Amino acid sequence: MTDTTTMRDSDAERLRRWRLVLGGDQADGTGVALSGRDAAMDGTLTALYGRNDKAGKSPAGRERSAGLGGSAPSVARWLGDIRTYFPSSVVQVMQRDAIDRLGLAALLLEPEMLEAVEADVHLVGTLLSLNKAMPETTKETARAVVRKVVEDLEKRLATRTRATLTGALDRSARVSRPRHHDIDWNRTIAANLKHYLPEYRTIVPERLIGYGRAAQSVKKEVVLCIDQSGSMAASVVYASVFGAVLASMRSISTRMVVFDTSVVDLTDQLDDPVDVLFGTQLGGGTDINRALAYCQSKITRPAETVVVLISDLYEGGIRDEMLKRVAAMKASGVQFVTLLALSDEGAPAYDREHAAALAALGAPAFACTPDLFPEVMAAAIEKRPLPIPDTARQAGWGDLPNKCTP
Repeated sequence: MTDTTTMRDSDAERLRRWRLVLGGDQADGTGVALSGRDAAMDGTLTALYGRNDKAGKSPAGRERSAGLGGSAPSVARWLGDIRTYFPSSVVQVMQRDAIDRLGLAALLLEPEMLEAVEADVHLVGTLLSLNKAMPETTKETARAVVRKVVEDLEKRLATRTRATLTGALDRSARVSRPRHHDIDWNRTIAANLKHYLPEYRTIVPERLIGYGRAAQSVKKEVVLCIDQSGSMAASVVYASVFGAVLASMRSISTRMVVFDTSVVDLTDQLDDPVDVLFGTQLGGGTDINRALAYCQSKITRPAETVVVLISDLYEGGIRDEMLKRVAAMKASGVQFVTLLALSDEGAPAYDREHAAALAALGAPAFACTPDLFPEVMAAAIEKRPLPIPDTARQAGWGDLPNKCTP
């Protein structure tokens, strides 16, 4: 009896969920009527997903009156409702869909709307794209929203990034014949344990491990070259945060350049990633060659420089010149990395021909999550093969010439 009751409850819950997914049209086949909280939840879903965008009709052909309309108060109520009924991760997806499907971006120019939304990376990208149209009364609220997201990202990413890159810098600075004061005794002893002489109760260190005199000076130079076309919004946000973290490390000299058809050097603003973000202008064309030409002109120590190009590689400039420029940087000793995206979104749309051409030059091109970025940078600093994600290899990028290794 208990098993039968449990099965019935499970079936009822399954039908309830399908009813919420399918929207209650006659053809949904569930026969379930909703009430109370379920009905209210269904109303928030219907307002966003319950109508055909092209015809204004439901899939069954009936006119649908549901929707958010153009009223700021009604949208604000809807934003409050979805935060009541759904977890934060779902709320962020629904907000994004509302902006894309119902054209609500303009309402984000109103301060009261910004105070009602659930802030995330994608919302920051939308705000940045609206930056030039944003009235002064909204900009202070927008900066507060962006700062909250940036601070959350820094808390999540900064400590691990600094620790990972500090270790990479230390390893890259090791020398085989250090002066006495530069010897790393712990590592030297560990490396020479096999040379222990029991009769003398001592170790004869045949190999010394230590660091050069420049251990406290700038060891590496990093150039972040970031495509600010509209499709790269999330990458711009993450890159700005990482740029600020790298700039806070005295052993790394960091330059940040953003580009579309023009090039803007935001290095002077790296102490505050919010200033960096509001210095970008999402949208427009793309001239990768022009951006790389500027970055190349700023390189003074090629053998100690890492250039990270973050772009979907849809080049609007001179393709052959772009590739020649990358080849020249590689030949001079620069470690060159191409990230098709720096985000949690997975593999983006990208120019496969350009990705293959860069891979043939020994400059791997792959999408990178924020969590993997410190490992990618550490590998580039140490001049070892990059940790290309398995998803990239499965997509065929790992089978490109040179197997995408530097």
